[in-house]
Amino acid sequence: MKVSFNGFGDSVATFEAASTIAEGAPVMITDNGKVAAASGAFCGVCRGYRNGFAAVQLSGYCRFAYTTAPDAVGYNKLSAASGKVSKDSNGREYLVVDIDTTGHTFGMIL
Repeated sequence: MKVSFNGFGDSVATFEAASTIAEGAPVMITDNGKVAAASGAFCGVCRGYRNGFAAVQLSGYCRFAYTTAPDAVGYNKLSAASGKVSKDSNGREYLVVDIDTTGHTFGMIL
């Protein structure tokens, strides 16, 4: 790609983590001020985990590994499972801006 979306509109907040969350994993809200690794709808991506707390990116550009690729760039319905994000007709809509079929990753705006 000739352009970079890194840093666009990044917003990160600290949450208590229900369990250990891997960096780069999609996360979901589980309780007041708590997150866990996502299963289904997700609100952001874990940017770091330490001592029971997770830094969660809630907006901006991010990359995810996928199981099933989005159909194309543009708005796609997506959901999370097992640390990856995949297209899902019942998922939430997100703006996909690039897809790497070789690396099985894609970039999107939260």
